[in-house]
Amino acid sequence: METLSFDGRTALITGASSGIGTTSAHALAREGVDIALAARREERLEEIADDLESEHGVETLTVPTDVRDEEAVDAMVEETVERFGGLDVLLNNAGLGRGGDVESLSTEDYRLMQDTNVDGMFFATRAALPHLKESEGNLLFIGSFAGHFPRPSNPVYAATKWWTRGFAHSVQASVGESVAVSVINPSEVRTEFGSASGESFEERFGEGEVTEPEEIADAVVFAAGQRNSTVTELDLYRRDKFSGF
Repeated sequence: METLSFDGRTALITGASSGIGTTSAHALAREGVDIALAARREERLEEIADDLESEHGVETLTVPTDVRDEEAVDAMVEETVERFGGLDVLLNNAGLGRGGDVESLSTEDYRLMQDTNVDGMFFATRAALPHLKESEGNLLFIGSFAGHFPRPSNPVYAATKWWTRGFAHSVQASVGESVAVSVINPSEVRTEFGSASGESFEERFGEGEVTEPEEIADAVVFAAGQRNSTVTELDLYRRDKFSGF
């Protein structure tokens, strides 16, 4: 399987201010990829950019963006392309989870998940595709275990991740001759995810109990490095995930 040289390539990462986004930025920068960092926390993005430049010697750009804002997403991609002269990798990582069954889930939480996990990935993909076609680049999505199996405790979140997979594969069928499209599906990852509605995965699980963000970042680098092949899906589940099913 032939892999790409990462020299001179540029990656745009949404949800880059923590967790999978931050570790993926470091993993790609370690390979020599210039990085555009997008998220809402501008100060945090600036700190990460400084770390990437000092530790890996790459060029960076911070583009504070709420992926739920269509115009802001268009500007995010435009600024990235203008700064680096093109775009080779988009990592659609920004996501939001809210627990609750259908009867108890508030309309606000429902809308937040739809706006972030569905609309945000659509807006970013739509804006980036012309540039990824030009570079014959890589379009990556962070999916979830919840996008494969029924999740009675959070059916709406699960539905957004089923959507992610369906959207990604359909995009692949449309543009796959010029753009490699990959979905990476983790189970629980020890990050800040979930903190907005309670205890985060980082607080809930000890080191080694579930997947670490660095493992997902390694998968991102592997998928982004494919030249003639496409990594359609990579599932990274903790080993005991199916116990009790």
